[in-house]
Amino acid sequence: MFQRKSQNIKYFLSLVPGKRRFGVYRFLPVFFCIGGVMEWVMINVRIGRETFYDVYRRKKSEREYQQKIEDGLIVLNKPVDK
Repeated sequence: MFQRKSQNIKYFLSLVPGKRRFGVYRFLPVFFCIGGVMEWVMINVRIGRETFYDVYRRKKSEREYQQKIEDGLIVLNKPVDK
């Protein structure tokens, strides 16, 4: 069963041209394109109301704000008891 799958995979990989000249690196353009598509999706596709980068920027800002509080650069006003 696994041998048949292995043969199918080898056959599929052998269909990609450039084996003699480029070797394993002949797959590089495929992975480059996959990476480009993933980057485009993270920038442009909204899930709910946010993209991946909206969440990333918000979390980064929250971490920086928390670090400033810990460093004492920002002092939070505590409510005064009456």
